[in-house]
Amino acid sequence: MGTVLVRLALFLIILTFIAVILGEYIAKVFKGEKTLFSFILRPIENLLYKLFGIDETTEMDWKAYSFSLIIFSIIGILALFALQELQHLLPLNPQGLGAVRWDTAINTAVSFVTNTNWQAYSGEGTMSYLTQMLGMTVQNFLSAAAGIAVAVALTKAFAKKESTNLGNFWVDITRAIIYILLPLSILYSLIFVSQGVIQNLNPAAKVKTLQGTEQVISQGPAASQVSIKILGTNGGGFFNANSSHPYENPNAVTDYMQILGLLIISAALPFAFGILINNRKQGWAIFAAMAILYLLGLTVALYSEFHGNPILSKFGIHNGLNMEGKEVRFGILSSVLFGHSTTVTSCGAVNAMHDSMMPITGLVFMFNMMVGEVIFGGVGSGLVGIILYAILTMFIVGLMIGRTPEVFGKKLKPYDMVMAVIALILPSIIQLIFGAIAATHSFGLSSLNNAGPHGLSEIIYAFASGAGNNGSAFAGLNANTPFYNLSIALAMLVGRFGTLIPSLAIAGSLIQQRFVPDEAKFPTESPLFVIMLVSVVIIVGALTFFPVMVLGPILEKLFITTGGLF
Repeated sequence: MGTVLVRLALFLIILTFIAVILGEYIAKVFKGEKTLFSFILRPIENLLYKLFGIDETTEMDWKAYSFSLIIFSIIGILALFALQELQHLLPLNPQGLGAVRWDTAINTAVSFVTNTNWQAYSGEGTMSYLTQMLGMTVQNFLSAAAGIAVAVALTKAFAKKESTNLGNFWVDITRAIIYILLPLSILYSLIFVSQGVIQNLNPAAKVKTLQGTEQVISQGPAASQVSIKILGTNGGGFFNANSSHPYENPNAVTDYMQILGLLIISAALPFAFGILINNRKQGWAIFAAMAILYLLGLTVALYSEFHGNPILSKFGIHNGLNMEGKEVRFGILSSVLFGHSTTVTSCGAVNAMHDSMMPITGLVFMFNMMVGEVIFGGVGSGLVGIILYAILTMFIVGLMIGRTPEVFGKKLKPYDMVMAVIALILPSIIQLIFGAIAATHSFGLSSLNNAGPHGLSEIIYAFASGAGNNGSAFAGLNANTPFYNLSIALAMLVGRFGTLIPSLAIAGSLIQQRFVPDEAKFPTESPLFVIMLVSVVIIVGALTFFPVMVLGPILEKLFITTGGLF
């Protein structure tokens, strides 16, 4: 246990150190200041503006910013859908794969554009190299950049006063890509290739096994997609097994780098937020709230896995430790750390099968997604989500002390509260409604591999993953059916735009206000605020999802303690 604690402590220290440095860099990028790489990247940035006719000095109000985000996303969905349907006519398809089934193509297009990367298909058996590169990898960059852009726009609402302009959407996504996502992805790709992650355009290899049978080994340009799937908290794997596949994640070095990559940009954005609003302590307070929530969930998940399955103990397995669904080369600690990190960050990449985790571990992973992916969260969307919870927290504080609520120096109006509640509750409503429909109709139940509470957990997890824009799966549910493809696609759209658009509306309201005088402010950089923010996130999640959790993972845990199986 001592070794485990040392490894975790070292991991968190390294993560915090990188996040602070990267946060400073991100703040400079969006302030338009000179950075270490400006001499190379600034000419590229100017060239892109000239090619696409963008005036970087022209700013947008929240409606124009939202309209740009929506149009950008619609074009992305249509382009990715068309690419899947035409891939059998296009080059770089050495396996001769046909057009993707229409409902799977719709689900996949929505999934990658919304930064969810839910995959109802087998990557190596469904998508051509061109579709993977031009479709999935490109959208990994674009959807991540869009999330960062919205976070920057919301940040400006607290940094500026008596204005209507949130910046320029096209400038923000351009800077997010070329200054942040692209350099980090190049660095990560080189590290991955050096460690054995494949990057080629070769067709699948056919080899003879020791038993004398033929085995097909898929290949392709994996490293370039793996790097951005991790850094952009996208999660879509080049191979069906995702980061448990040795071609995507061959050893302990790549596994460690992937877990770190899941968190670094999302963990850096609170520090960038603090710098951009001229209050560095505020950045540390938000980071502290995220880190506390992260550690609480990780502690519960590790306790659950290391205490194992009492049923296995009856068969003489040491401590009942459950290695089903886990890679031996990673073990329990790395499997849980990866699973926890991927569900708190809306990434969805996996190095172990979540369906095989202990029930309480699965509960933690579901809770991470159900609260809106705010425990670090997706790149950009995580910061947006925690700010929404901060708005709710300060509204409660205002009711308790009897004064007009304010947050980060801006007063909150009824309109702001309505928008915040919509953004926080709408994804929860959609996942519970669709989960209930699936659990009570044959078209939802026919895809289950397990009965009882575990089967319910598989259904709820799927819709929590979609509405939370996460993309991971319990892997015990066949979701590649018209019902699941279309319903999860709708959940992904609601989870993405039902959160980002109300957030931009809040930004448009707050940016018009003056700053609250210091004597009228509640100290939102204080430990008390951090504790209240953490409490509100936990309470909202518990009140919303406790009944379904009781019927799913909690009931399964009780059955296991009595020797019950499904």
